[in-house]
Amino acid sequence: MDKYYDQVASYIDAHRDEMVALWRDLVNMEGSSVEKENVDKVAKRLYDEFTAAGVQCELVDVGEKSPVALKGIIGADRPGKPVIFGGHYDTVFKAGTFGPNPFKIVDGKAYGPGCLDMKPGIVISLYVIKALESVGFNERPIKIIYAGDEEIGHNGSTARELFKAEGGGGAAAFNMETGLIDNCLCIGRKKGVGYFVKVHGKGAHAGAAFDQGRNAIIEMAHKMLDFAALTDFSKGTTVNCGVIKGGTVSNAVPEWCEMEIDSRYERVDEIERVRLAIEEICKKNYIDGTTTTVEYDLTRGFPLFETTDKTLALLDFVNEVVTKHGFAKHGGKTQGGASDAAFFSTLGTPVLCSCGPLGEWNHTDREYAIVETLFDRAKEISAVILNLKDFKYAN
Repeated sequence: MDKYYDQVASYIDAHRDEMVALWRDLVNMEGSSVEKENVDKVAKRLYDEFTAAGVQCELVDVGEKSPVALKGIIGADRPGKPVIFGGHYDTVFKAGTFGPNPFKIVDGKAYGPGCLDMKPGIVISLYVIKALESVGFNERPIKIIYAGDEEIGHNGSTARELFKAEGGGGAAAFNMETGLIDNCLCIGRKKGVGYFVKVHGKGAHAGAAFDQGRNAIIEMAHKMLDFAALTDFSKGTTVNCGVIKGGTVSNAVPEWCEMEIDSRYERVDEIERVRLAIEEICKKNYIDGTTTTVEYDLTRGFPLFETTDKTLALLDFVNEVVTKHGFAKHGGKTQGGASDAAFFSTLGTPVLCSCGPLGEWNHTDREYAIVETLFDRAKEISAVILNLKDFKYAN
């Protein structure tokens, strides 16, 4: 199928203006994760675009207050494992943040809410499908799974279940998140777990009855050092004591102290190590008469996108293909933030993330994407799909 690459690349070049126009329209439509009506309009526009390209699409209700999700497939009757595109079309910016029609291109860089994170990635997937269809590609199905509430971790919706139901059994998955400015592809993303710790002491007057008090803040201070010591950079594990509150006035021995902890992981076994260690730290008393409770939820947010042999093999295969066609070799990088790539990985589908155009500063008013890389990434992914029969996990 690689013999069709030149035709596919020519198709993409011939539709550059169309790609940018759709990119512009999607950015100008706006919509943060909590603005269901706005994000649903984006979903409907994408539904129409993918349907017109021959993709059998469905808008999926994932919750009364949550934006709809979009799933689709083209070539459902084709042999072979499917290629899967994933990601989201919500942004962190509420509509109107940047004024009317915020999309603009200046010196080869596109600006506007979601101009990088991650509306152009969806444009790439659409035009990869169109380009492949133009040469009669029929080796395997191609699926899309896009959500409207990724930026809030799919909290309050069933979008997670949609990814779990649709993301397994793939030959390869490309999560179309923001491309990294150094041209690396993301091969892993950390799992985050939050802990809420509360120390219960005994209040007392700091002058008249100091010895009768049990200082909850001092107890927490001892424990805080133990929590922080759980960080292990060699394993990609960080434990951050980020928020602490306690006491009422300076002349009272504080009877309570609360702490919020953010922990991040690159390895599954580290999640359990830290959980058990935090529970043991909370059981230990430095000051007699204090007690400590801890709350956490390991199921919230995204799973760990662990760097697996399949992911590394897919990165090697991608580099083999793209360098043959004159593109630069990609490095592999683990990211701290989470993404939907984790769902594909946990289901056993080889996946790479950060497959969108290159840029920087997502989630800020400086967010930009390099326009030319929109077309480069479309050509690269098309070439990989054309050659996917040679990838050892694709068959």
